[in-house]
Amino acid sequence: MTVTQEPLLVKLGFRFGINGPHAARTMMLDDLRALLSHTPADAIRADYARAIVDDNVLGKSTKSARQLAWRHLGTLYGCGTNNPIFRALRRLWPLDEAAQPMLALAAALARDPLLRGTQSFIVNQVPGTQVTREQTEAFLDRRHPQRFTPASLKSFAQNVAGTWTAAGLLTGHRRKLRSLPARRPESLALLLFLAYLEGRTGQRLFTSDWTSLMGGSPDELEALANSASHRGLLVFMNAGGVKEVRFPGYLTPEEERIREEASRVH
Repeated sequence: MTVTQEPLLVKLGFRFGINGPHAARTMMLDDLRALLSHTPADAIRADYARAIVDDNVLGKSTKSARQLAWRHLGTLYGCGTNNPIFRALRRLWPLDEAAQPMLALAAALARDPLLRGTQSFIVNQVPGTQVTREQTEAFLDRRHPQRFTPASLKSFAQNVAGTWTAAGLLTGHRRKLRSLPARRPESLALLLFLAYLEGRTGQRLFTSDWTSLMGGSPDELEALANSASHRGLLVFMNAGGVKEVRFPGYLTPEEERIREEASRVH
């Protein structure tokens, strides 16, 4: 994505800037699971706020804790039917529990610039190698010089590591090792959709930063795309090596127009 694309991508559900929930939280996977299990797929933003703050579906002990949880979840996932990324998440979420960690990670990366800034650091680690908190803190400190106190930097690093662990790209409690996540058709469908929102089509969908999260070979990704197509998650065609991916019903006509405009901006 480019800076000039950003205003258009914001209309499609992305967030940019220098702040994000990972300064204070992980991607809150368990809370997201609880929230989505207690709300209908067509819930509007106010319904999610009510479920957390008034109905306390997350089981928080105080009203201030409930309000804080809503602020972070609402920011991190853009809960509501007017957000194409969240709509896609909700569409895919109930289909395969094993895909949920990667679905949550994908949406969180699209909406939290702080988390997104750590993606290259994690993805570029060789599977099986150790990723220490000190390495993570040093990376974050270089990326955000003099922005965080040592205590805040430690907390930020722990939150980031917690999210990457929950998503399956790190394993271990104290000793974190780079690992490969579960490769599920539902996960790939959302990752391809995010690349599509950024203006990619065809083969370029399979070579984006989004699909690099899966860690699979081109043949493995194509097999997953075929599975996703057979399950009706998207339409995938590959004729003579020319790939086409479509997402029927994912975008409104106006959102599709914005996406097409974003694809022409460099």
